[in-house]
Amino acid sequence: MEFGLLDLLNLFGSLAFFIYGMKIMSEAIQRVAGSKMRQILSSMTSNRFKGVLTGFIITGLVQSSSATTVLVVSFVNAGLLSLVESIGVIMGANIGTTITAWLISIIGFKVKIDAYALIIIAFSFPLLFFSRDRIKTWGEVFIGFALLFMGLAYLKDAVPDLKSNPEILAFLSEYSNMGFLSTILFVAIGTLITVVVQSSSAAMALTLVMANNGWIPFELAAAMVLGENIGTTITANLAALVGNVHAKRAAFAHFIFNVFGVLWIILLMGPFLSLISSYVSYQTGFSPETNPEAIPVALSVFHTAFNVINTLLLIWFVKFIASIVIKAIKTKGDEDDDFKLEYIGTGLLNTAELSLEEAQKETALFGKTIIKMSSVMKELLDEPKKKRQKKLLKKMRKYEENTDQLEEEITKYLSRVSDGSLSSATSARVVSILSIINDMERIGDVFFQMSKDFETKQKEKIGFNKKQRSNLNKMFELVDDSISTMVANLNSNYTNVTLDTALAHEQAIDNYRNKLRKDLMGDMQSKNYDVQIGALYKDLFQSMEKVGDHVINVTEAITGETERSLKRMEDIS
Repeated sequence: MEFGLLDLLNLFGSLAFFIYGMKIMSEAIQRVAGSKMRQILSSMTSNRFKGVLTGFIITGLVQSSSATTVLVVSFVNAGLLSLVESIGVIMGANIGTTITAWLISIIGFKVKIDAYALIIIAFSFPLLFFSRDRIKTWGEVFIGFALLFMGLAYLKDAVPDLKSNPEILAFLSEYSNMGFLSTILFVAIGTLITVVVQSSSAAMALTLVMANNGWIPFELAAAMVLGENIGTTITANLAALVGNVHAKRAAFAHFIFNVFGVLWIILLMGPFLSLISSYVSYQTGFSPETNPEAIPVALSVFHTAFNVINTLLLIWFVKFIASIVIKAIKTKGDEDDDFKLEYIGTGLLNTAELSLEEAQKETALFGKTIIKMSSVMKELLDEPKKKRQKKLLKKMRKYEENTDQLEEEITKYLSRVSDGSLSSATSARVVSILSIINDMERIGDVFFQMSKDFETKQKEKIGFNKKQRSNLNKMFELVDDSISTMVANLNSNYTNVTLDTALAHEQAIDNYRNKLRKDLMGDMQSKNYDVQIGALYKDLFQSMEKVGDHVINVTEAITGETERSLKRMEDIS
């Protein structure tokens, strides 16, 4: 019986089935535990051992070291974790990913869970129709779990064995007796498989099935497992190519950690495998060197022992690893005013709950651009030199372009997030952030228009009197206080934000606008009243009041009062 094209397609289809089940289960668990995972990582700020434990727990839960690594990158970006602390979490993630091998070895091969998979789906499917998002998501968790083991069952049948495919044994025998070169070759094969299937867990499952069926011996299966450890870091580094410097550093630290581990274990491969084989033989009564069915457990022991020992060796050198990656991957030194997304755009996070963490941080950074625009406006008011005024006007134009790009890019990102399955709370958060960035872009427009008014003032060679300049400065102070509160709210946990302070600032701005408007009506009665200066003066303080309206809209969107914000926007328009 030859292994033809149809058999190859069955193999790929079975592997896809397994990966799809793992994807559904992983993403559902991340949605269930998304906020908890953020809380765990946020609370871990100094202890590298706690970091290892954190990485182990989270990866054990979500069954994906890549998801944990990406989550770590987002927290490094957010300043909640340092690079040193993130390396500890990544080390723990490497240990946590070994749980997949144990699940498959103990449950997948010894318990015919695929026989109960349809029963699990039958009980889980009705959960998808519950109105509560948490119950629906748990239904997806169990269905993903069932699909994963159904895929594994198909995979076991699809992978050819020695008895029916002796030509494969002949092919492998050519490369299995080359000693050290055989080990290197199968490390490379394991790396390639992991890069192709984009999942070390799926590659591990494939290796376990092949070894269980007797396709490859224990020592070469162990070499493939080592290759899978390298392969998962290559996948992360490829993904980080489109990310920022923090993503690249975290991914490269992962690469250094895993490659160093593979190098030292290869040198000790013989005695290490003998020790593992003796241990498994003593515990189970079956030797992985003579009984293929004992290989999955032996590989799981090997995989776990390797990652634990590698972590114990390198945990003392995390600062050294961090210094290496910082020297290897340096910042580009971009000019402060140039547009660049700081937190989003890596394309790595695979659930809406975790992706929104990036979007929220980028939105908070948007607020800093608004602060810069307000600062430029105050400088323009008091700057007498034309050359300096031109520089400030150019800077304002640059900031306004940045606000347009920020709104566009964050909106695109949130659109991609919305393509996935969203809980009601996540949907509300997406709407909130969209409302926020819309208002902040409008603030940028108002500031830019005000700068155009200053440009007109410069060309017409007109100037404000002392009283008008003082009044405008006072208005700027009130608006700045309001913007500072807005930015503080954007950097806070949205659930803890209240409207009280923001409303007080908004009321102060409205009251002062009304006072200036009333005073202006009186000044217009004067014979010395300059209509051109008066019109410009009125435009400026009324524009600043519009900025205040958009600023309060942002805080209202943060607190969830989007209807009030929309009504205010209609009034402004």
